[in-house]
Amino acid sequence: MRFTAAALAAVFLMSAAASAQVAAPPVGTVQQPPPGTPAPPPGTPAPAAPAPGTAVPVVPAPVIPVQPLGTRTFTAPAGLIFSTVRPDRVVDFEMVMGYLQAAFEKSTDQRVREQAKGWRVFKVTEPGPNNSVMYVFVIDPAIPGAEYGLGRILADAYPDQIQEIWKLYTGSLAPSATLLNLSPLKPAPLLTPPSAVPVTPPAASPSPAPPAGP
Repeated sequence: MRFTAAALAAVFLMSAAASAQVAAPPVGTVQQPPPGTPAPPPGTPAPAAPAPGTAVPVVPAPVIPVQPLGTRTFTAPAGLIFSTVRPDRVVDFEMVMGYLQAAFEKSTDQRVREQAKGWRVFKVTEPGPNNSVMYVFVIDPAIPGAEYGLGRILADAYPDQIQEIWKLYTGSLAPSATLLNLSPLKPAPLLTPPSAVPVTPPAASPSPAPPAGP
């Protein structure tokens, strides 16, 4: 009985040691990444493991600069910009419009002041797609080549608040915006001038016959 128990214990220990050797790679070998992991570029050094007890430094997230939502310039004397706003973020969008109006009033940039003279904002009464709310920027007159995006104007007026204001603006917009250039309509010439159209006089009605005598 003692021999059998000792033999079983030895087999158990040998099996455990063999399992540990399979699970842990030998010292000095390089572990292969899991299947599907892209290989690093040639010459890339392996990342150094931190020493035991050393705190891992926290790298702050980079500051992303404010970017306008595409170029908003006009090539015609007037134009429209349609903005679709999420129904639950209407207050945020209209707050940004308040910042924009104040930026117009405090701006010392002559071009911005000229843009403000022809820049009006309207709210569409009818609901948009998915119950969204639509706003229309009516630009009349439009300054050719001037940038009508809000980013630069707001950043110049509120350099310390622009990140918060921009988050309100971009977070309120639904993924759709339309810019239209408007040119004055010049009516096409008439085929026949009104003065050259012959006027036919009305036909004369016949005189009533005199009544017959007695």
